[in-house]
Amino acid sequence: MSTKVAVVTGANKGIGLAIVKGLCKAGYSGDVLLTARNEALGKEALELVKAEGFQNVVFHKLNICDQSSCLALGKFLKDKYGGLDVLINNAGIAHKANATEPFGEQAEDSMRTNFWGTLWVCRALLPLLRPNARVVNVSSFVSKRSLDKCSPELQAKLRRTDLSEEELCSLMGEFVTAAQIGAHEAQGWPDTAYGTTKIGVTVLSRIQARVLNETRPGDGILLNACCPGWVRTDMAGSNAPKSTEEGAETPVYLALLPEGVKEPHGQLVWDKTVQEW
Repeated sequence: MSTKVAVVTGANKGIGLAIVKGLCKAGYSGDVLLTARNEALGKEALELVKAEGFQNVVFHKLNICDQSSCLALGKFLKDKYGGLDVLINNAGIAHKANATEPFGEQAEDSMRTNFWGTLWVCRALLPLLRPNARVVNVSSFVSKRSLDKCSPELQAKLRRTDLSEEELCSLMGEFVTAAQIGAHEAQGWPDTAYGTTKIGVTVLSRIQARVLNETRPGDGILLNACCPGWVRTDMAGSNAPKSTEEGAETPVYLALLPEGVKEPHGQLVWDKTVQEW
């Protein structure tokens, strides 16, 4: 029987590193791939977790913004493990409130990592999912807050239960184009690059769950988006109320949902509770 394997993206620090440790502490029975785009930082993090006694952690380089890097990880998983059991798409970026880059640039950068990067990892790795696999796309409660600030027309589109991945990609592209010419609010989008990218991640998760239901019925795969909460990280700042360990709780919970359960699936989960979309 092949070894089980879990992949965590953006795992050399912050919530990602806490998720790796959380899986190990919960007794995950397979290997845990700690991935990062910076090989030196990734290997440094690997030594840290091994020093804490977690010997089933393996490093693999992954730049989610590089489609060839995503495909290379997919080939490695197929060759070494024959499939994939857990995927946690944690990697993401957020510009600081005092960022000096033009809003259009912030929108393009954020969308490339948070939405397109997550999508590219999924396109490379979801075909490898074994029965009863678990997928967790780390989104944010800001996605719901940002959705509520969209125009009624956009809200209706983004809540459609039959929205396709291609249509969602077009919408995310439209936001970036509008942001670059300063027309995003006039077109019904909220004035937040990060929030809009996380709308994309949450809606993508809903679409992916529906497609899994259609293409792999009976395989018991569960895929959800989650909000780790406001966590003390380099990205969120030192004033956040949650520790990285607390931020990892919901992603780890969703990654280890027991075999046989049917819910949650295609949901946005915060503090282990399904949120209305």
